[in-house]
Amino acid sequence: MLRYMLKRIMGAIPTLFLLITISFFMIRVAPGGPFDSEKDLPPQIQKNLEAKYHLDEPLHQQYFRYLGNIVQGDFGPSFQYKDFTVTELIVKGFPVSLTIGGVALLFALIMGVTLGTLAAVRQNSWVDYVLMSTAMTGISIPNFVIAPLLILYFAVYRDWFPAGGWGDGQWRYLVLPVLALSLRYIAYIARLMRGSMIEILQSDYIRTAKAKGLSMTQTVLKHALKPALMPIVSYLGPAAAGIITGSVVIEKIFGVPGLGQYFVQGALNRDYTLVMGVIIFIGVLIVVFNLIVDILYAYLDPKIRLEQT
Repeated sequence: MLRYMLKRIMGAIPTLFLLITISFFMIRVAPGGPFDSEKDLPPQIQKNLEAKYHLDEPLHQQYFRYLGNIVQGDFGPSFQYKDFTVTELIVKGFPVSLTIGGVALLFALIMGVTLGTLAAVRQNSWVDYVLMSTAMTGISIPNFVIAPLLILYFAVYRDWFPAGGWGDGQWRYLVLPVLALSLRYIAYIARLMRGSMIEILQSDYIRTAKAKGLSMTQTVLKHALKPALMPIVSYLGPAAAGIITGSVVIEKIFGVPGLGQYFVQGALNRDYTLVMGVIIFIGVLIVVFNLIVDILYAYLDPKIRLEQT
């Protein structure tokens, strides 16, 4: 297991290096600069600011300087948040993003598995058709469309939940962002679970369990659920990545002070170091999530040996 984990971590280094390189040059190709929003800066002050942050150096020299800082774990100072380093902003925003993303992923997993199993057990019934039709609708509508609709109905018309903000993480402020972020993944997981469960329920050992007199509930929970979860576990890696990146938009819509808020503001303000820091941090998280998914996959299927992968 340890050898496999080290192998995956070493294999992720070239991926992260490529991510850093592409992101570094792409953000600098975009029009504008980090100090363009300042009004009527005298040329000398503009020059001093660029010298302070090494923006007056050739681009390749800036790139190698940045790589050297990253190796030392230094994301650099933020250009727009004057009194904060990028690391401090990530430490400040990540717990908020982790709370919303973690609750959304857990909610999507529980609801998706439950609805998918129900649809499989009631295959080709009206329950199956309604659930899968709803799932297709959920897959088709992006979260940046769902979020304003949730705000309009639940916050404006019904006044059940706040329209935005964080409120120190109170549950009322979590409901709408979590719903907006998780609905799409509930639909994906439900469809995956339905297909997997139908296949498992047609297996010989399931028919044997039924022949022994087990009820459908006992058969599903004791014999069918664990193997049916295999495709779901495989999907958790991309789902976690999607929820992390999707939270960027959701946090901006709901005014939540997480990583997404900093990322959007950094991109708009051309805060190079802040955008790069968030991108690298998210890239590392995705690598870690995929590693966890592989370990869970081996746990669910003992025939898999990670050391031989």
